[in-house]
Amino acid sequence: MHKQKINAKNRLKTAKTRVKNSKLKPFQLAIKRLSPNWQACLPLACLIVLGWGYAAFAQGPAAGPTTADLKVAIDTLWVAIAAFLVFFMNAGFCMLETGFCRQKNAVNVLAKNLIVFALSTVAFWAIGFGLMFGDGNDFIGLSGFFLPSDNSPATGEAYKGVFSALNWTGVPLAAKFLFQLVFAGTAATIVSGAVAERIKFVDFLIFSLLLVGIAYPITGHWIWGAGWLADMGFWDFAGSTVVHSVGGWAALMGAAFLGPRIGKYQDKQIVALPGHNMSIATLGCLILWLGWFGFNPGSVMAADPNAITHIALTTNMGGAVGGITATVVAWFYLGKPDLSMIINGILAGLVGVTASCAYISIGSSIVIGLIAGILVVFSVPFFDKLGIDDPVGATSVHLVCGIWGTLAVGLFSVGPGGYPWMVDLAGKPVGPHGLFLGGGFGTLIPQIIGILSVGGITVLLSSIFWLGLKATLGIRVTREEELEGLDIGEHGMEAYSGFLKEAGAGGFSEDSSSRGIPRSGDLPNTL
Repeated sequence: MHKQKINAKNRLKTAKTRVKNSKLKPFQLAIKRLSPNWQACLPLACLIVLGWGYAAFAQGPAAGPTTADLKVAIDTLWVAIAAFLVFFMNAGFCMLETGFCRQKNAVNVLAKNLIVFALSTVAFWAIGFGLMFGDGNDFIGLSGFFLPSDNSPATGEAYKGVFSALNWTGVPLAAKFLFQLVFAGTAATIVSGAVAERIKFVDFLIFSLLLVGIAYPITGHWIWGAGWLADMGFWDFAGSTVVHSVGGWAALMGAAFLGPRIGKYQDKQIVALPGHNMSIATLGCLILWLGWFGFNPGSVMAADPNAITHIALTTNMGGAVGGITATVVAWFYLGKPDLSMIINGILAGLVGVTASCAYISIGSSIVIGLIAGILVVFSVPFFDKLGIDDPVGATSVHLVCGIWGTLAVGLFSVGPGGYPWMVDLAGKPVGPHGLFLGGGFGTLIPQIIGILSVGGITVLLSSIFWLGLKATLGIRVTREEELEGLDIGEHGMEAYSGFLKEAGAGGFSEDSSSRGIPRSGDLPNTL
């Protein structure tokens, strides 16, 4: 009996062994089919797998990012997205200005708007950012050229670097520079529209470098660079003065020194020179409207959900009411709801609310947009009567409504701490307080001083730049080039090759606007 049990156990073991061998047999056959070199690698592979397993077991859990690290990352992401939106506004300016100008000058307008941001990038990196935000005195920055590194995103007293004026935002220096760069490019682009259809291409390029590298940063330092206007109590949240008025003043002087386009004034009458494509002009307006959601909310330079959404609402409301108001006013004043006035009304409302968008209620933004919409409708013919020929209405939108928007800060702002984001790094309430909300003239007077001082220095510097260019290179193309179109004269190509062209040299009579323009331009065209 005992032997039978042993035999049964032996048979069971034999059966199990056979099963195991049958399962291993395919692997054994597969190994035998491998070359000797591959067979020799199998033990090494087993050792590597065992080593990885041991390392994974021995390694402790990795420390994750801190709350502060996550805040920096989210803030930086928002600032970058806002900068990309503002950069995309260059496409809006391209479309808007090209549509408002005539077909024969389309390539020239496109080329100016495209190259100006490239020039702005180099000029602002080399000297502009340092002049605007570098440590110096109350009038100009004297350090920070060519973007030296610092310990950003450190803020407040922990910040170590030469850009102390930007120590309030906790994002890397590269993000600070990128965001301010797209603003600088916007100021230069404003000039392009006002001087369109008669300026030499090379002169516009040189002026853009001078504006972004010198004029814009100087006045920007006074306000955003902790300069004397900021010390006085001047407030401009997103640039009604810093960006739009500066661009508008420079554009005004350029249009004045260039003189009107041929055919604009005939027999002492103002003659409309309509744009060739209102479709792309409308598209440009919509792109600019979209870009403004980076322009204004992005100026928070932090991912504060309450601040961003409130500013987006006030910005949108200002543009919407500006467009509605301009439509109604133009309908009564001009007899028709002019599309160009609708476009400029929207832009006027957006410019008007830019300085105050973080400090006002939605109701106040309605009032600001409404007044901006009225101003732009009457401003366009006002400049025409002065002999200032602005093909796209840049001076009316950016200068006039930029001034209005700056004044609006001193009228409608809710006061220090009026909103949760209106505090400094220490949590102390700060911000402007408007006259209509119980603030008296404490904010309004510095706003007026800022408008006058920034306007004065920008007019002075712009005049020096324009007159210097006029005396050396000549700033206006020849009469023949202007009549034929700058696309051919300046670029040797057409935007709409094969399409019906506009009137040539015989398209206009010899009117008062062209008698003062010699056939060789204001100087022999040697470039």
